[in-house]
Amino acid sequence: MKSAESEENQIGLRDLPSVDTVMKTGTAEIYAAEFGRERAARRVRSVIEALRGGLSDGALSGTDREALLRNAEDRLAAALNSERNSGVRRVVNATGVIIHTNLGRAPLSAEALEAISDASGYCDLEYDLETGKRGRRGRRAEELAAELTGAEEALVVNNCAAAAVLVLTSLCEGGEAVISRGELVEIGGDFRVPDVMERSGAKLVEVGTTNRTKIEDYEKAITDGTRLLLKVHPSNYRIIGFTSAPSIGDLAELAHSRGLLLYEDAGSGALVDLSGLGLDDEPLIRESIAAGADVVTFSGDKLLGSVQSGFIVGRAEVLAKIRRHPLYRAFRPSKIVYAALEATLVSFLRGSMFEDVPALKMLALTEEELAKRTNDVADELRERLGGISEAEVEVIEGSSVVGGGSAPASHPSGKVISVRHASASANEMEKRLRGFDPPVIARIENDAVLIDLRTVDVSELEIVKSAVCEAFR
Repeated sequence: MKSAESEENQIGLRDLPSVDTVMKTGTAEIYAAEFGRERAARRVRSVIEALRGGLSDGALSGTDREALLRNAEDRLAAALNSERNSGVRRVVNATGVIIHTNLGRAPLSAEALEAISDASGYCDLEYDLETGKRGRRGRRAEELAAELTGAEEALVVNNCAAAAVLVLTSLCEGGEAVISRGELVEIGGDFRVPDVMERSGAKLVEVGTTNRTKIEDYEKAITDGTRLLLKVHPSNYRIIGFTSAPSIGDLAELAHSRGLLLYEDAGSGALVDLSGLGLDDEPLIRESIAAGADVVTFSGDKLLGSVQSGFIVGRAEVLAKIRRHPLYRAFRPSKIVYAALEATLVSFLRGSMFEDVPALKMLALTEEELAKRTNDVADELRERLGGISEAEVEVIEGSSVVGGGSAPASHPSGKVISVRHASASANEMEKRLRGFDPPVIARIENDAVLIDLRTVDVSELEIVKSAVCEAFR
């Protein structure tokens, strides 16, 4: 004889909505319109199976037909939201981390976006408009990079890691590369310099100590198998105190006196002097070239402020050898990358980078400018939230971060907005901001949500204000 609970579950199973019934709901229609009817139907079937499981184990016992349909639609709505959030979508960066790796690093300039739009259709990627014959891919971007760095030639690949692999493989495969122990670093995403060198076929020769390496250490390590001296900028890693390392000039003199090449992996790619903005520990690419480096690699999406890419600049004969290597074709970027880089590099060429390039514009924002923007937004938030007693909005002292492995010692100071809810945790408030459309990404410190407007474009301020107000409702 069946138990009363079993009979109740059987009744509940009979009340389960059909796939067709759920597919007629408003949520299912939206799902189908965005991702296709077939995918929506598969999701509906999984939702119904989840309801079936809840009825079988008693979790949904006593739920009537209408409640089950509402439950199904709620689950489908959650799945739809998850699907939307699983892809690449726009967010507002209110963290204060300028080159935020998780948020796509450097935002692109208006000129770069326009160039991408122009290149999205047919374009003269490998076509010479003057001669009507085949042209060289990336020629304009590479010429601009060479001019801006003082190098004889330049080459663009799809990221800085690819640049390092290509340089070491083409110049040092089967030979030795001498490097200081203090520069054997891991730079985010498990990118380890020793691993890259091993994969390139170069033999790693470590010299010096973690904190001190002398020119004599390099000199003693040179053998008949040595192909180059390698200097790596430590990116987000610093040793302070009792430290020393040879200059690029000293390394270049030693390398050239022994018939070797000097390769510097400069990382962040500072094309202009940023010491006035507190970034005095980032190598200036032009200075490395002038000091005698034969080849230098750096990123296009960090301090250069453009799209993900890697630059290789240096002597013409060295770059020609790198360009001939079969791996170069595998590492070439798309037309979209070249277009964005050209537009960004032109901003540097005409000297308008601090007005045009968002990352540099954020770095150059003064404390006075940031304070005014922050106070204005905070005042408006207090006015809008005036009827909510649980809302607390304050302007406090804070600091931003350059991010992306660039200038770890630089923390631009400035005002930030502290938001607290009397009955909701900081984690819950941060989650609500993430759930806004578009999501607003903030940070949490001392049990408060901090909103740093240094990384928020003026056009996005209304979004931030609306998101905060919605989070208190």
